[in-house]
Amino acid sequence: MNPSAKTLLIVLAIFYISKHGKGKGKTFPGPRPLPIIGNLHMLGMLPHRSLYHLAKKHGPIMSIMLGSVRTIVVSSPQAAEMFLKTHDDVFASRPKLQVLQSIYNGKKGIAFTEYGPYWRNVRKLCSQQLFTVSKIESFAPPRKDVLTQFIESLKKAATTKEVVNISKMVGNLNEKMTLKMILGPVERYEEFNLQELIEELTNMVGVFNLADFGLKARTRTLGEKLDKALEMIINGHQQQKQDDFIGTMLTELNKQMNPNGDIMDRNSIKAITIDMFVASLDTSSTTLEWALSALIRHPRVMLKLQSELESIIGKRMVEENDLPKLEYLDMVVRETLRLYPVAPMLIPRESMKDIIIDGCYIPKKSRVIVNVFAIGRDPNVWSNNVEEFFPERFINSNIELHGHDFELIPFGSGRRVCPRKKLGLITVKLSLAQLVHCFDWELPGGMSPNDLDMTEKFSALLLRKTNLCAKPIYRM
Repeated sequence: MNPSAKTLLIVLAIFYISKHGKGKGKTFPGPRPLPIIGNLHMLGMLPHRSLYHLAKKHGPIMSIMLGSVRTIVVSSPQAAEMFLKTHDDVFASRPKLQVLQSIYNGKKGIAFTEYGPYWRNVRKLCSQQLFTVSKIESFAPPRKDVLTQFIESLKKAATTKEVVNISKMVGNLNEKMTLKMILGPVERYEEFNLQELIEELTNMVGVFNLADFGLKARTRTLGEKLDKALEMIINGHQQQKQDDFIGTMLTELNKQMNPNGDIMDRNSIKAITIDMFVASLDTSSTTLEWALSALIRHPRVMLKLQSELESIIGKRMVEENDLPKLEYLDMVVRETLRLYPVAPMLIPRESMKDIIIDGCYIPKKSRVIVNVFAIGRDPNVWSNNVEEFFPERFINSNIELHGHDFELIPFGSGRRVCPRKKLGLITVKLSLAQLVHCFDWELPGGMSPNDLDMTEKFSALLLRKTNLCAKPIYRM
């Protein structure tokens, strides 16, 4: 090794030790990091699985380095409760991710904003004005209209014995439902191709969920496109009042309701709208894809769910007020979210001060990642058949999806629990019930259910690697 290279390595080592040494106390166990990149080389193509396997070796609270960022990975219900409930006040903030700084350009939303007075106020606005029971129920008619059109298109495909791309179709279904609630009449905004922009943003968030490197030009371009689209959308709402989410936010803006003087402005509306896009456009359709995939792969479960629907619904379409009666449907959705959580690693949190947990020191500005993919496979909770799709495990179970039972927290918990979880569950349950009640599903080319590819790919969401394609057979 030449002298200059040796000197560089010594300098890097000294820098690394000074920056990431033990400091005020011992740290949680974890794999040995490399200089500069930390443990990034260990994450692979499916980081949620890599961290799941690393946690088996190093424990349910594991310390890793993502580049220069100290990161605590949480992989058990007990550990999640400690960070998201017991010490929720310390870990309620978010790290400043480079991609979001570029996209939001100073705008403030909900999901990715640091904890503080502004965040508390916009969260209160969303809870009291946007995601109330009455507001969600007010969108039931347009949801029904979109779903009815969707079922009619599948009936035509069934008549011609056509194999349909379910992944693409449920994506379009969810897009229409979501955009109607957020923007009003969808046709006005087709020129912006919002679905494509949000997909690109979601992919970037997945990368920066783990590391904060590069791509400034790409994020700047995407931010400009989103800003242009949202400017025109807000202008349209100001010219013609609409009773959708943006219309509601504009009404609140005019009231200047913020009691702390940190008044919600036009940029706030843009940021909250982007948050709703990210939280809505792909999440429900992804869960719906996994649920239908699992049902096709497990005909016994499909038949049992169809039997429940036949006995309670009969030959009519499923209505939203039927959903509380469909207990097995609820178990199927819970089991889907256990095995295929839409966000396999929750949006990272950041410690707002130094803290000692279980005798281990966590410095301020440390990042915390909760691996709900790993929690859903914890053998101490779910027994040895953790990989089996078995909805009956929820019979007589008190484990729900509200964020209070840390064995199953696909929507998060504590101060940062997803505010639109109720709306998302209604969308998934209603759509899945119609797809299963109205149709049988046959895989193309004589494929056996056991041969259905269930491989996932990673972004910010847990997506299917291949599209789900099948032939609908109308059964009504």
